[in-house]
Amino acid sequence: MPTRVLIAEDEPNIVESLSFVLEREGFAVRAVLDGEAALRELRAEAPDLLILDLMLPKMNGFEVLKALKSDPVLASIPVIVLTAKGQAQDRRMIEEIGAEGFMTKPFSNREIAERVRQLAAR
Repeated sequence: MPTRVLIAEDEPNIVESLSFVLEREGFAVRAVLDGEAALRELRAEAPDLLILDLMLPKMNGFEVLKALKSDPVLASIPVIVLTAKGQAQDRRMIEEIGAEGFMTKPFSNREIAERVRQLAAR
């Protein structure tokens, strides 16, 4: 069974490019466009890995990450955070909340596929 990846990202071109790259690598990909939808989807059918944008409508990535990591059922899902803002304080806060990965936009397709593969293998 392929590794299931949920992408929470509000920019359609990024969703399209991530989906293309990850599906080509053999992952099963679903995508949502806002934070509330991400939490609904996580609770309805938990993926094996979450790729989470920080700047999401309705509920930002920090709030989604906090809700995910404080839920005993979902806390073990690895999270790669994507952000256009690579500030040290954001990165520190993301690591403190418990994300397993952090990538700044723009990112390389090969790099993101490799990171997803590493985390999915755990």
